[in-house]
Amino acid sequence: MTDADTILELINVSKQFGGIQAVENFDLKIKKGELHCLIGPNGAGKTTVFKLITGVYPVSSGRILFRNQDITNKNPTARAKLGISLKMQIPGIYEDLTLYENLKLAATNYIQGDKMLKEIDRLIHLVRLDTLGNPIVKNMSHGQQQWLEIAMVLVASPELLLLDEPAAGMGPEETNFTAELVRELNAQGITILFIDHDMDFVRKIAKKVTVLHYGRKFAEGTIEDIEKHDGVKKIYLGSE
Repeated sequence: MTDADTILELINVSKQFGGIQAVENFDLKIKKGELHCLIGPNGAGKTTVFKLITGVYPVSSGRILFRNQDITNKNPTARAKLGISLKMQIPGIYEDLTLYENLKLAATNYIQGDKMLKEIDRLIHLVRLDTLGNPIVKNMSHGQQQWLEIAMVLVASPELLLLDEPAAGMGPEETNFTAELVRELNAQGITILFIDHDMDFVRKIAKKVTVLHYGRKFAEGTIEDIEKHDGVKKIYLGSE
């Protein structure tokens, strides 16, 4: 049984695709209110872990607990209703619809009536899209589209937010704002687990870092611990 302060726990989780062992005997414990980063070389299994947490992939073995409840066999919709939301690296938006239409579609299953419009306005302000009017989404910048999708997953009021490379492809100013936004969401009480390759971005926000290598946990600790770790330097940070 996980302790009361733990919101998510993966216990000895493995995932195989045919003869490929994508994740092997992986343990992860996320505390409520934590801002936790998952890093590792390409192909380490990071995105697979996210898809196991959200139920997109079934585990081959092991258990997943969310708020002390075993969700190992629950489908993605059931996990979302419990409070787990995922924003993937490639925005899942409707490019030919407007900013508001995208958010209304996202909010339909969670908020109704006047409350929906108020919440959409709040989220648009939160992600700094309130000066744009109501553009067709394909005319928005890459960074603005990423922020829109963050707003879209927030309509579900998640307790645990998974972010897959939230600052990928952004310039310095957009990256800095994304870091501010992630910190603000965490300060509002949302537990966040994110993947990123940009160590400058990780330094800005991560309170704890887990390193994956060949599908296994390689190291875990503060960003300072990880950057000093000789093995991590060799496999990931590029120094001998």
